[in-house]
Amino acid sequence: MPSEIELITDSTCDIPAELIDQYGVTVLSHTLIWGEEQYRDRVEIQPEEFYQRLGTDSRLPKTSQISVYDFLTAFEAARLRGVKEVLAITLSSALSGAYQSAVTAAEQCSLPVHIVDSKSVTMGLGWQVLAAARALTSGATVRSALEVVEAIRQKLQVFVCMDTLKYLSTGGRIGNAGKWIGTLLDIKPVVWINHVTGVVEPLTVARTSKRAVEVFYQKFFDKLEAGSKPLRIAVTHGGVPEEGQRLAERIREDHDPVEILINTTGPVLGVNTGPGALALAGYLEE
Repeated sequence: MPSEIELITDSTCDIPAELIDQYGVTVLSHTLIWGEEQYRDRVEIQPEEFYQRLGTDSRLPKTSQISVYDFLTAFEAARLRGVKEVLAITLSSALSGAYQSAVTAAEQCSLPVHIVDSKSVTMGLGWQVLAAARALTSGATVRSALEVVEAIRQKLQVFVCMDTLKYLSTGGRIGNAGKWIGTLLDIKPVVWINHVTGVVEPLTVARTSKRAVEVFYQKFFDKLEAGSKPLRIAVTHGGVPEEGQRLAERIREDHDPVEILINTTGPVLGVNTGPGALALAGYLEE
């Protein structure tokens, strides 16, 4: 990207590390709190360690959002490097206060800072960040990149299939999916992200993992209205790489996307989705 423009996002984006590095995106970490210990998401605790510990530690972790200070520090560091303009894209404001932290920090910064509420999370956020990065790398202005991000958001679909309800309410802000809390824990919930409100919406539940994944898969592509247009799809998983790969192979065979990404869901999101979860995020290109 142009050195005078800084693109910032947060650690819930789930963008594969090689693409973060390729485009020079700055990723700020939320915090995972486990008992008396605190870890910066994807910096001091990696997904593999997180899911392994989640299966053995009787204590459930909590999370803390990126602070105003953290955003302001990042903005000021960009200014000192000679950056002239900042574009920051955060996870949904309906799921975290990080967006408001970024807005408050931007008001205190002397640089022009543009804050975008992605109305999404995981690769729903990630695709918007990548679209901005690719636009800026191609010479787009920040204003043009913002238009690209808005257009992508309107086409995005994000569905999540969880192996259990156990973790869904741990971090709060779970939107209308909260209606399931208190029901039997042996059901497999499927939710989707409403990109108008940024809220997690309940879709359906199933009694078996096989049935849940099948419904999740079919409903995602029905909602996407996949046809002849090129597809960009991301598969993220809660520490089950073999299942993620199988899902990606099925998508390649069924839909032949122009781009398919696979990554492990990060710890701060994994607090809510739990081990064994699968997510699909994607959109149709025009």
